[in-house]
Amino acid sequence: MKSSKNIIIGVVVVIVLIVIGFVLRGGSGNSAPSSDMNNVSAPTSVAEPGTPVAVSETTKVSNSLSEYQNAELGFAVKYPSTWEKDETNSGVNFIIPVDQTQVSTIATLQAEIQAFSGTCAFPPVTTVDSRNTVKVGNNTFNSITMSNTVQGRGYFDRMYSLQQGGLCYFFHFKSVSLAPSSKGLTGSNIIQAQNNNKAITTTSDGDFSTMVKSFTVVTTPAGQDESTVAPLKK
Repeated sequence: MKSSKNIIIGVVVVIVLIVIGFVLRGGSGNSAPSSDMNNVSAPTSVAEPGTPVAVSETTKVSNSLSEYQNAELGFAVKYPSTWEKDETNSGVNFIIPVDQTQVSTIATLQAEIQAFSGTCAFPPVTTVDSRNTVKVGNNTFNSITMSNTVQGRGYFDRMYSLQQGGLCYFFHFKSVSLAPSSKGLTGSNIIQAQNNNKAITTTSDGDFSTMVKSFTVVTTPAGQDESTVAPLKK
């Protein structure tokens, strides 16, 4: 009787030891991670108090106008809300939509603003249609326009420049229209497309000039003088 009890106790002890061994092996660092663990996303970082906000901002100012501000480049302009904005390191580009229901051959219609250090100078060109100076408030813009037709393609460019201290702001409007043959136009459709091209370009050029004249300088709040700021107490 005693021997049978000892046998039972021995079997139980062996089973317990086997179970403990499996548990210890399962919790060791040598086990491979499960597929579910591989699919877990890294935690999203949370901005700490005082994190700088984006340097640019776009706000709707009316049913048809938006305002673009770039604190880093120091300017703000108002532009038609239908224009598609595309920011660059040195400024912002606007793609101007073309009404596809109209017969036209407009291929490119865009406006851009760039800011760079140095003295303003228009790029060298062979033909300038007009050269003007436009004064708006305290700002004086220099302006040139150019138009040309090469192999049936029509080109129109208007440029403005504004010197602000050691910084130059450069504004460029560009319209490019294709040859009517590239669209398969014939007869009266050619005249209609040419008239529409002119009307579309004139309207967009007017909106561009209005945007330039809305230009304002944006300054960011000055920081605290570090020599006068007491260190934080812990």
